Amino acid sequence: MESLGQWRNSALAHGSLARGDVDQKSDIDILVPVDVSTQLVEAGLGTAGFEVLARDIVQATPVHSPKAHMYLDPEQKRAVTVPLSPLRRLELEFYKFGGTVALPEVKREARTAGCTKKLTLVEPSQDGHVESMIVGREPEVAHLLGISVDIVRERVRVLMRRDTIGRTGVYLKAPVPEGVSFEEALKQEAKVNPALRRTLRARKQRV
Repeated sequence: MESLGQWRNSALAHGSLARGDVDQKSDIDILVPVDVSTQLVEAGLGTAGFEVLARDIVQATPVHSPKAHMYLDPEQKRAVTVPLSPLRRLELEFYKFGGTVALPEVKREARTAGCTKKLTLVEPSQDGHVESMIVGREPEVAHLLGISVDIVRERVRVLMRRDTIGRTGVYLKAPVPEGVSFEEALKQEAKVNPALRRTLRARKQRV
């Protein structure tokens, strides 16, 4: 996060790292939720000694904003994510649903409440954390996390469906070759992908 220069205070660590329910296998996921050149992010990471080992453009569904994923380890468990078009409110709340902390909170080892993919609410306590199920408590959980009940209900629906039929993957996952910027690769993909083209056009009009 320190390597992100002027965007370091906008960056968010999200998921188990933010909640504190971590173990040796936990991912380290950093989101830069603002408009920034991916080339500048990669340059900052490189200057700080990080090597970007793999790069993907990922779009969860045809209506979601495409994102640049930069992986800093062979197992792809350390990643930096940069939206390639403005995030909708529910997309931003998706991260807050799982728990987010900014750089000052990371430095003082602060934790925050958030929900896991097992639909468990994790609430930090002085000696650890308390876990409870969120199904049937969607309005209460939304209020606690400071997000809309819409995103809580959406995550409950999606994750319960995943438990029933299994993980269905993402709509788009396109590797970005070395020497090609994410922005260039996105333009090329949009030329042959009408749904992506419509999403990018809609995001641009909102801005």
